[in-house]
Amino acid sequence: MYSQSSGYGIPHQHQHQHHGSIHSTHSSRYSRPEGYGYQAAPPPGTDPTLWAYFTGVDTDRSGSITADELQQALVNEFDLDTVKMLMSTFDVDRSGTINYNEFAGLWKYIQDWQNVFRHFDRDHSGTIEGYELSEALRSFGYNLSPDLLRMIEQKYASAPISGYGPPPGITFDRFVRACVVVKTLTESFQRADVNRTGYVQFSYEQFMSIVLSAP
Repeated sequence: MYSQSSGYGIPHQHQHQHHGSIHSTHSSRYSRPEGYGYQAAPPPGTDPTLWAYFTGVDTDRSGSITADELQQALVNEFDLDTVKMLMSTFDVDRSGTINYNEFAGLWKYIQDWQNVFRHFDRDHSGTIEGYELSEALRSFGYNLSPDLLRMIEQKYASAPISGYGPPPGITFDRFVRACVVVKTLTESFQRADVNRTGYVQFSYEQFMSIVLSAP
């Protein structure tokens, strides 16, 4: 029916994989900024490469980056809605920007998700399609119906659904967003389903609050 995952939407079984740098085409495509700005000396103990990425997009030298700057750091491969979701997750001081320490946590989060994406992209197409999506969500503990899976695939497809042929697949950034949304909505439902029956009664206000608070 549904299950509980933990930790920013990263499936528990994948949280502790590959803690070093990822030297893959996915890493360079989705994570490396295109250019560098000023090059301030990294603080002691800071990863110099990651510091260079951060300072390269911190164009106003404020020591923090905005959603637009974060999108630039991700080589614009992430749509702005996904970038804003990441911002809200890692902006722990609720400043509206990301400082270096928050950026480092976000970077590690994206690397972990890259490992998950590659694992389930069985045909190496660069997108997640129907069976791959079903397998991924099921491995995370979410046993969704075929109708719900179809809705997710259509909602997060990388291009508009034409009505002819299969959906175009879900790209990396939208796959992350889809999984986090499933986790967030499931957890909201679980909090209301105190008897674990699979059924709850919501007021209109409660329903709208849950939906609008989803990433």
